Order: sequence, then structure tokens, then C-alpha cells
Amino acid sequence: MKFLLVFDFDHTIIDENSDTWIVKCAPERKLPNGLRNSYQPGHWTEYMGRVFVYLGDNGVKEDEMKRTMTTIPFTAGMIDLLGFIGENKELFDCIIVSDSNTVFIDWILKAADLHKVFDEVFTNPAAFSSTGYLTVQHFHAHHCAKCPKNLCKRKVLKEFLDKQLERGVSYTQVVYIGDGGNDLCPVMFLKKNDVAMPRQGYTLEKKISQLAQSLSPVQCSVLVWSSAIDIMSYLKLLIKE
Repeated sequence: MKFLLVFDFDHTIIDENSDTWIVKCAPERKLPNGLRNSYQPGHWTEYMGRVFVYLGDNGVKEDEMKRTMTTIPFTAGMIDLLGFIGENKELFDCIIVSDSNTVFIDWILKAADLHKVFDEVFTNPAAFSSTGYLTVQHFHAHHCAKCPKNLCKRKVLKEFLDKQLERGVSYTQVVYIGDGGNDLCPVMFLKKNDVAMPRQGYTLEKKISQLAQSLSPVQCSVLVWSSAIDIMSYLKLLIKE
């Protein structure tokens, strides 16, 4: 009896968007209009690449970025929830699937001593170049028309579950915790026994209820959360069963 918990990162584990938070390092804490307006839908990773070049050009160094990123607040109740999961690791496998990047997630989780809670993190690979600039790449290539060019979370989830099955690990239930539009694709992949937990008032919750109204609801159960304590209450019930 093992459960898989799948977490988004931005606006789910942390209460902000890590990619927009880094702008606090920019001169006057803002980006020039030309750069801001250069974003094209579905191409966020390329846009962030340009943001990192701008920060590097303005002499923003790794240690300053790290200091800034580790001030991001966690979502209400999240530290308690992750502590609870950490104490019950024999029951829960726990992964992150995020459109952030490896450097940001690593910094934030390690600063809070929470990295051991997660078995794997699937996100865009990032690294500092020899000249001290942060660079970011696409997580993978995929053919899903619904998702941004660099990441289809359904593909990540499906491949992870397949790989676990090959190792002889199958899950009683998958619990997917997220907030954004790009979390809908993996939620639609969930089975009847699984649970989607969209954050209250965010895009994912709205998209799931639109599907229900158009009579093509998701297969899985849906439980809305506003604090991570709501998620913890559900997990406590789950392991009591």
C-alpha cells in the first residue's frame, strides 16, 4: 500500500512564482519593457533564458540570486505538510513536476531542509556557465498540443509510473497537487481511484470546473485546498483506511 504524491512547485509548494521572483535581483527590481514584451505563449523557458542573460549582463552573481530565491515564502501549512510526508516516507513516494528549474528548486528546498522529502524532481535543467550566467534548457521534447513546448507534465507522470512498474512498484492511489493551467493535462491522465487537488481560486480549479460544466469531467476525484493543512488532513485519512 503505497501512495504517489505529485507536486507542482510555483504557487503550490511556494506561494509565489520563482521565475518572476528572480526579477527582484534586476536593477530597480524590474525588467526593461522590450524584454518583458518579448515573451511568446508556450515559450516561457526561452523568455527566462533572456531574463538570465540580462541579469548576468548587469553583474548579478550566483550568491545574490541564491539569497533572493531563498526568501520566497512557502504556501500556508506547506512546511507542516512536507514534515508529515517526511515522517511517513514508507507510505508515500513524492515527486515534483515543475516548469521552474533545477537550480531554483534545489536552492529553495535545501535552504528549508526539505529536499529529502522528494524522491525525484522533474524540471528544466539549469546551470551556471563558466562566465557566471545562469542558463536554462527545455526539460524534454513532446508532441502534446495542450502543453508548453518544453514540458508536458502528463508525459512525465506516465513515464515515471511506467518506470516504477518495471521496478515492481505500483501505487494504490496517485494524488496530484497543483494550481496552474499546465497541471490540467496530467490531471486528465489520472484514473478513477486517483485524486486531483487543485488550489482554490487558481487556474487549475477553474479549468476542472469548466470541464465538469461542459459534461466532460475528469475521471479522478477532485478535492480543492486553500492551505496545505487541507492536504495533510486528507493524507491522514488515507493512511488510516
